[in-house]
Amino acid sequence: MLRSLYSGIGGMNNFQNKLDVIGNNISNVNTSGFKKGRTTFNDLVSQQMQGAGAAANGRGGTNPQQIGLGGGMSTIDTINTQGSLQSTGRNLDMAISGDGFFIIQDGDERFFTRAGNFYLDSEGTLVNGDGKNILGIDEQNITILAGSDGPNGSTLESFNIAPSGEINGVYSDGTTAVIGQLALANFANPGGLNKAGNNTYTVSANSGDAQIGTAGTGGRGNLVGSTLEMSNVDLSAEFAEMIVAQRGFQANTRMITTSDEILQELVNLKR
Repeated sequence: MLRSLYSGIGGMNNFQNKLDVIGNNISNVNTSGFKKGRTTFNDLVSQQMQGAGAAANGRGGTNPQQIGLGGGMSTIDTINTQGSLQSTGRNLDMAISGDGFFIIQDGDERFFTRAGNFYLDSEGTLVNGDGKNILGIDEQNITILAGSDGPNGSTLESFNIAPSGEINGVYSDGTTAVIGQLALANFANPGGLNKAGNNTYTVSANSGDAQIGTAGTGGRGNLVGSTLEMSNVDLSAEFAEMIVAQRGFQANTRMITTSDEILQELVNLKR
């Protein structure tokens, strides 16, 4: 009786965690570059009621008798599948088609993100929505300042970004020149990155070190300009999982209620 009671409590906790992950997925369905989470479970230790018996003296063997003591949380995974690409027509929006992360520098801290909605600050430095610098291949800030001096006394009029991450400036005399090149980082185990909030990640002990290079090399994806990567959350799948989790939670609460009713009946009988 008590075993089933504690198994039910553990099951409630597990399904509550699953619902929390599903709720976070649904709330970020429209977050650019967001990667959904997934929960998995495992059974806990089993109580041995009787051990297995070997065949002997003309009699067959017997299987062990074990009672499981409930389930527990196994993992909460980050699913790094590709999100769909949405054209925006904005030249500072970029998406990664394939593996890799943009690199963000904030003082001495370094973050990584799949969200490519970038901006220019008052000094022409490429930043994200929080004003943090986006790093180039030389691990330095990238500056794109309209009207800045170019070759032969010309000035910068416009720019475009190639799939390799090269930022090509177009000058008033019709010439072009490379202003900078965006860097991408990939990891041996991207699922091991820590979520740091604001749609960013940091290196963990199990992610491996950042392998920094250019787009289209070393297993890194290509950049797609004027495009954003959408969340990889599938709402229909999330709603289906939510129904399963709710039913599982309800079933475990029923287990606790039934155990309590039976215990109360036993107390009444003893009276």
